[in-house]
Amino acid sequence: PYYVDMNQNLFLQASLHSSDQNLTVFVDTCVASPNSSDFRTLVYELSKSGCASDKTYALFPSPRADVARFGFNAFSFVNRFPSVFLRCEVLVCRYQDYSSRCYQGCVSRFKRNADS
Repeated sequence: PYYVDMNQNLFLQASLHSSDQNLTVFVDTCVASPNSSDFRTLVYELSKSGCASDKTYALFPSPRADVARFGFNAFSFVNRFPSVFLRCEVLVCRYQDYSSRCYQGCVSRFKRNADS
């Protein structure tokens, strides 16, 4: 476990360990849950499809393509739960393949009207 105070800035890094130097990483979606084995029942969305869902969530510059850095302010689930667990989806793409999902950034999908 990693202990932090409420509203403390929390910085994270996802690193790809591969012999292929031609890869890059992108943090697509991150959610938090008070239960380490259930990320569906009670969750808090930090980011989705590369877009910040939480106003404190931010991406930070990275020293290399195989490292993604991000952060947010620490929070709790209404004092009923002593811990918060994170689950992040990280995408791996070819470096400088600008048509790949890694280079699209925030992708917000709008619902269309189903009327005829």
